[in-house]
Amino acid sequence: MTYAAPASGGTSGRALPSGRPPARTPDVFGPGVHAAAKWAVPVVLGLVYGYWAAANRRGGGPVTGWNLLFGFLTALAFMVLYAVVRAVAQRLGRTPHAALWAAFTGSAVGFLYRQSVAATLLKSCGIGLAVGLSLFLMLFYRYYTREEVEERPPAA
Repeated sequence: MTYAAPASGGTSGRALPSGRPPARTPDVFGPGVHAAAKWAVPVVLGLVYGYWAAANRRGGGPVTGWNLLFGFLTALAFMVLYAVVRAVAQRLGRTPHAALWAAFTGSAVGFLYRQSVAATLLKSCGIGLAVGLSLFLMLFYRYYTREEVEERPPAA
C-alpha cells in the first residue's frame, strides 16, 4: 500500500501512533564543527558589522587610523554582546527570548544607521524600533508555533 507523507514534515515532537518517537532530521555536521561554529559565527558577524559601521562613519572618505580603531572596537563590542545574548536567550521563555533578540537586532541596526552621514538621532531610533518590533513579531510567532507541547491528558 502507498501512504501519503505528512504535509508538515512530522508530528512536532509527539509520539507516532505506533508508540515510537518521530524520526529527527539528521545532523550532518559533527560535534567539532558545531564547537567551531559556536565561536566562528560571532567573530565573522562582528568583523562584518565593524567594517560596515566604520565604512558608514567615514562616508566614502579616506580610511584613517581612528576609523580602523572604531571598526575594530565596534566589532569587539558586537562579538561580546552577540555571545552574551546567545547565552542568555537560551535560558529564557519564548517571549523574553524573542524580545532579547529583537532588542539586540534593533539596537544594532539603529547604531549602524546612526553612523551614516545624514542620519538624525530620531530617525535612527525609529528605524531601530521598527526593525526590532518586526523581528520580535516574527520570532515570537516562530517560537510560539514550534514550542514543544507538554504531555497533558486529553480534556473530557
